[in-house]
Amino acid sequence: MAKSNAIGWFDIYVSDMGRAVTFYESVLQQKLEPIGDPTGETQMMSFPTDMGVYGAGGALVKSIYARPGAGGTLVYFSVEDCATEESRVAAAGGKVVRPKFSIGEFGWVTLCEDTESNLFGFSSMQ
Repeated sequence: MAKSNAIGWFDIYVSDMGRAVTFYESVLQQKLEPIGDPTGETQMMSFPTDMGVYGAGGALVKSIYARPGAGGTLVYFSVEDCATEESRVAAAGGKVVRPKFSIGEFGWVTLCEDTESNLFGFSSMQ
């Protein structure tokens, strides 16, 4: 059996789903899609996901079991050039915490805060 990557899915917890969807759609220039929760306890909006390709899929999630905020897990979105998405963050209501910086042979990273106070990053090779 082939060994899999450590991450298979991610949830980014939100307080205001509409505000969070608007933020991520504006910054990433991608449409999020509603996905069902079999328990009926959470509201979920999925990032574009193809489970058959490299990387993990994920969703914005509004749940009574968890809440947003800095200090937890940090999700990095793979992008062409961090500077492009970074340039959209403030206008979408977020904050650039650490502008694009080199991580040596592994490329570049930007650290940001979304409208829900979640810390997240962008990662690129240019």
